[in-house]
Amino acid sequence: MEKLAKIFKALSDETRLKVIKLLEKGELCVCEIVAALNMIQPKVSFHLSVLKDAGLVKMRREGKWIIYSLDDADLFKRFLIFSVLEKIPDEKIINELRNLNRFKENEDPRLLFKLQKDKNI
Repeated sequence: MEKLAKIFKALSDETRLKVIKLLEKGELCVCEIVAALNMIQPKVSFHLSVLKDAGLVKMRREGKWIIYSLDDADLFKRFLIFSVLEKIPDEKIINELRNLNRFKENEDPRLLFKLQKDKNI
């Protein structure tokens, strides 16, 4: 019962719904989500923590970055995530997607790190 309450609590916040919708597009690091949402990093990290505790997102380490993605391993959670994504059209997060694309084109430190790493190989 407690796990179920955590899941629905995680889905009850508009910011966390936006994060889920952004992650639908693929893996993102915290800096990319911060740029997309135009929020400070501690707030974004808090929301990611709630989503992770509910089992809706997973993380992995890549160098010094922590990369987040949707965790759809559990069938019930997968159904919930897909149901949520279906109800949120891209138009509802158009500003966030624009911010994310602008950040990735101009400032994304992960991209710079990857370019530097590729040159050293």
